[in-house]
Amino acid sequence: MAKITVDARGLSCPQPVLLTMQALKQNADCWEILVDNQTALQNVTRNVKNAGKTVTVTESGEDYILEVK
Repeated sequence: MAKITVDARGLSCPQPVLLTMQALKQNADCWEILVDNQTALQNVTRNVKNAGKTVTVTESGEDYILEVK
């Protein structure tokens, strides 16, 4: 299976969370979520963990890359 990427940069909550949770319903080996602010990072991370997934966060400039498995 492939990786699904969700580009939620520039969006304010709850949009990044809603897009992420919608993407998690699709079959994939992993998901890559891109956000650009701390609030989205915290909210997406919390919701992904509550869904039983693991998340790894990497900073890239001003953006955050969340790898979800």
